[in-house]
Amino acid sequence: MSIRKLALSAAAALALGTGPALSAGGVGEITDFHFSFEGPFGSYDRAQLQRGLQVYTEVCAACHGLQYVPFRTLTQDSGPALSPEAMRAFAAQFEIFDREIDDWRPAEGPDHFPPSQMETAPDLSLMAKARIGFEGPYGLGINQFFRGLGGAEYIASFLLGYDGREEMQAGAMFYYNKAYDGWVSMAPVLWEDGVEYADGTPATMEQQAKDVAAFLMWAAEPGLAERKRSGLVGVIFLTLLASLLYLTNKRLWAPVKNAAKGKTKDA
Repeated sequence: MSIRKLALSAAAALALGTGPALSAGGVGEITDFHFSFEGPFGSYDRAQLQRGLQVYTEVCAACHGLQYVPFRTLTQDSGPALSPEAMRAFAAQFEIFDREIDDWRPAEGPDHFPPSQMETAPDLSLMAKARIGFEGPYGLGINQFFRGLGGAEYIASFLLGYDGREEMQAGAMFYYNKAYDGWVSMAPVLWEDGVEYADGTPATMEQQAKDVAAFLMWAAEPGLAERKRSGLVGVIFLTLLASLLYLTNKRLWAPVKNAAKGKTKDA
């Protein structure tokens, strides 16, 4: 991580820790970004998750943690799918406190990402999941099932939601965010070409926001694709079972219905 990016992230965290938002806020302008994992058949885009991991590492990790995410999960085929060697090299960039040796050491695969470096910087492990539901752009219902849960959309919209307004209150600077629909103490953290993607993807602010939002969605729901497959199998099984029950019911009751029809004709 460059000194410039580390300083920018630290400044954002400092602003975040100076006090609560000036207004309660809630949900404002949420953009309906398209993500590959939306819908009943969607799945994570491996390249996007790798880019999102890079954005998290270079922009967010200085302040925010992922304490519920083990490094070894970065090798999952349904996730970033890093090679074991790349995963271990990535984990070694972080230091964790090992109680057994009573000292700090480089992180390893079984270890978890470090927690947030500041008490006022929320952990991002479950952030996307926390914003699922009413916070989504479609609310609850069939539209949300087919078109997205809303967590990733909210995160991306929040990161892009700063409109340039600033206000000093009680010695701290606050920034208006259209997605939050209120004043927040975290300064903008994304800039055009703020990171240099290894795969050559142009690092626009929107691209960075979508990539890190997708990565945080995976961090909160690493088994999303597997659950969708299980759900699809369950739906197919229930459909077949319902069809068999219907046909069986017709076969069992057919003699009774035919006898009733015969009696009616005789009468």
